[in-house]
Amino acid sequence: MFRTSTLRATRLIGNIAKNAISRQNTRSLAVFAFNSAHRGNNNTQIGRQNAFCGKQQLKFYSDAPPLTREIIKGRIIDLLETYGKTKKNIEITEKSSLSKDLGLDSFDVVEVIMEIEYEFSIIIPDDDADDIKTVGQAIDYIAKQPDAF
Repeated sequence: MFRTSTLRATRLIGNIAKNAISRQNTRSLAVFAFNSAHRGNNNTQIGRQNAFCGKQQLKFYSDAPPLTREIIKGRIIDLLETYGKTKKNIEITEKSSLSKDLGLDSFDVVEVIMEIEYEFSIIIPDDDADDIKTVGQAIDYIAKQPDAF
């Protein structure tokens, strides 16, 4: 009895969905189902296949491209170029020192490290952050992080 009522309900919902899709009705499916049920819509013939039976659903998952050294370098250089407190008209390379070459004080270096954490969705412990003095060291540190993206 439960199985029969479940099958009937499934067929009713399938037919309602099929009718709603075929009509391209702007009303919601719930309103259409409510109205059809109360009007005594008996389009649920046994053996009739609804619109969704026999269709196989496939799911495809994707992943971000792997972080290469060049991608990391580009993102860090873009971050430093848009940071308002760096010296202007200076070419930023891997050997550039955050404090000497770019003119950042210790507070600015902490802010840059925090921006790097945010950019790559990682957490850099304070001990490791103290060791990052150049752009190349930041790139090396991020390249070693497996969960950076």
